[in-house]
Amino acid sequence: MRVLALPEVPVDTARVRQMWHLLEPLHALHYYAPEAFEEAAALGYDTGGRWPSYFAWRAAPLGAAGPARVASAFYSFSPAMVARYVPAAWGTAAPGDVLAARLRAVDRTYRALFDVTEVREAAALARRAAEAADPAGRPLAAAHAELPWAEAPHLVLWQAATLLREHRGDGHVAALLAAGLDPVEALVSFAAVGAAPEDVFASRGWSAGEWAAGRERLAARGLVDAAGAATPAGRELRAEVERRTDELAAAPWTALGPDATGRLAELLGGPWLAAVGSGLLPAENTLGIGRI
Repeated sequence: MRVLALPEVPVDTARVRQMWHLLEPLHALHYYAPEAFEEAAALGYDTGGRWPSYFAWRAAPLGAAGPARVASAFYSFSPAMVARYVPAAWGTAAPGDVLAARLRAVDRTYRALFDVTEVREAAALARRAAEAADPAGRPLAAAHAELPWAEAPHLVLWQAATLLREHRGDGHVAALLAAGLDPVEALVSFAAVGAAPEDVFASRGWSAGEWAAGRERLAARGLVDAAGAATPAGRELRAEVERRTDELAAAPWTALGPDATGRLAELLGGPWLAAVGSGLLPAENTLGIGRI
């Protein structure tokens, strides 16, 4: 007897965005936690600032990638800034060693913040969603999808959160490209709608001249006014980018299904509170979480 597959039930895009908001802090802890800086220092990275280890941690799944490939995948960083850290990162430690240290750092960070024995169900659900994330055309998601899964549930949770956020991020880049926004214009237009103050975006390494030139190009398209604030057309374009990003990030949650996705949202409440309440994450960020 032939068994008919049940059709997938789409998950509302508001839920898709909620899952990003819940998972992003669990992923991002790794870039700020003291345990991560200790592991980076043990590998030989300069931990006087955030960026030497950031580029190593985030780019390691790509292998010993050069600056052009990393800048392309990360998109919003100035290529000149990327070139300061890549490929120098691989002269300090090989990507495989960075990946091993990354999991050690997450293990220590999570154990310091919450009871890791209580995330087994959440980890299983998040992994199901992550494994349903199609990596086609998504370089960072594809790189993470090739990594072996850890055994410990709390590390599985972090890996799933990371794969899902990079899958979403790859889709966001596609939405920006479709909107005709180059890397610096993507940031200028995002600042223009109030996602974060302009000085927050300075962390991406663009010079004042590059930022001003990006603003001029947007003004010529009628997307920002003389003061750099978004025009109605600019707000409409950014809203379209965010809408399309949510749509492109929906497939893993549709595969998981509304009920299981809702259950995961409930289970993530405790770890999310621990992450946000840790004081490790910046109050304002270039992702616009809490504002957009």
